[in-house]
Amino acid sequence: MEEQIQIGNRGDFGQWAIEVAKLIVSEQGFELARSARDGDENDVRAAGAALGQAITNALMEVYDGLTDGE
Repeated sequence: MEEQIQIGNRGDFGQWAIEVAKLIVSEQGFELARSARDGDENDVRAAGAALGQAITNALMEVYDGLTDGE
């Protein structure tokens, strides 16, 4: 995500998580589904890895934001 948000409570975090999940699924989930339909095993593996990396990146982004103040 490009814009910076302020997470001040559990509700803010939940909203952030929902928005990021929608973004990841719309971008990476489509590629995984397309690969499963049209691609071979390597295509599916690569799309699955990209989906996993997108999730990891999002989690690290919020973790980094939480630890910036320490």
